[in-house]
Amino acid sequence: MRIESFDERQRQIFNDYERLVARPNQPEDRSNGVVQRWRHPVLTAAHTPPFWRYDFEEAANPLLLERIAVNAVFNPGAIFLDGKFCLMARVEGADRKSFFAVAESESGVDRFRFRDRPVVMPSTADPDINVYDMRLVQHEDGWIYGLFCTERKDPNARRGDLSSAVAQCGIARTRDLEIWERLPDLKTPSPQQRNVVLHPEFVNGTYAFYTRPQDGFIEAGSGGGIGWGLSDRIEEAVIEHETIVHDRAYHTISELKNGLGPAPIRTAHGWLQLAHGVRGTAAGLRYVLYAFLTDLDEPWRVTYAPAGYLLAPAGEEVVGDVSNVVFSCGWIARPDGDLFIYYASSDTRCHVATTTVERLVDYCTNTPPDPLRSAACVAQRLELIERNLKLMGGGR
Repeated sequence: MRIESFDERQRQIFNDYERLVARPNQPEDRSNGVVQRWRHPVLTAAHTPPFWRYDFEEAANPLLLERIAVNAVFNPGAIFLDGKFCLMARVEGADRKSFFAVAESESGVDRFRFRDRPVVMPSTADPDINVYDMRLVQHEDGWIYGLFCTERKDPNARRGDLSSAVAQCGIARTRDLEIWERLPDLKTPSPQQRNVVLHPEFVNGTYAFYTRPQDGFIEAGSGGGIGWGLSDRIEEAVIEHETIVHDRAYHTISELKNGLGPAPIRTAHGWLQLAHGVRGTAAGLRYVLYAFLTDLDEPWRVTYAPAGYLLAPAGEEVVGDVSNVVFSCGWIARPDGDLFIYYASSDTRCHVATTTVERLVDYCTNTPPDPLRSAACVAQRLELIERNLKLMGGGR
């Protein structure tokens, strides 16, 4: 192996980084007509600036070794701000601690570049051990809110148990994604909360939340499903009563767990929603993304729920730190109707899929619902087949 000088190695590190960040992206060759995947991930661990990972003081690091490694970049929230597509990424160090960092792009599909410094998120009186999976919401009240999972060790865990944790919803707000005001964590009747999303508009003068009540840190238990609750205030948000608005069901894509992804998008046909569903398999948990619509005036009421998934892990997306997972915290709808869906695969990297609001509404309103039984699914498919064969002039 050739021994590089310090300057040569530093130059190579930055050249490799710049080449990656500047790489153009292209849509995949084929699409199902609903969403268009893009070839390259938009963010990976290698997209983090080298000066986050290396000490470039030669006297302190003459061999130019990586000092503070980054393991993964995933589960980004998303917002369009000041003319740029902004992703609030979950960056996980090699030490398993996650933090937030903003990456920006003018195109929305490539050349995302992190701001020079990660987000400094204030702590509460009971400091977080880990924070992750922020949903960004431009609320009617004028603030940008970040809702995220705040994790702490379970104080009731038995002696020697260093894995049990308590998850709750952290809330912070900002004007610029730079300076954050931390608010008290959301209070709900549920023992654990993950994947909480703030509705972007007031509902009868109150702040509305989509929740995901759980009995345990991993298992939904008697909880689960996408919940709905109201709070008079955001500065000390308290939900007195949660209603499940989109429940789990046996032998479906969300039999084990489900939760909302980003904040919904207002359309003429209702609130467009994106969620994740989880089921158990012989190979472990499988996470997919699905879409549905809720009523404009009653956002808690589901009006259209297509059967099955919108996006499932494919290709390299299947493999990673936590395999067989796609997960989304963010999407961006533009005034012309273009829709950018940002999702992570296998807790490792971030991708983009594009579509339009019109296409996704069409998908939701015209894809039949899950009839929940094999025989009924066959009947449903036969109806489509017979209609198509008639249009095609017969069949075998």
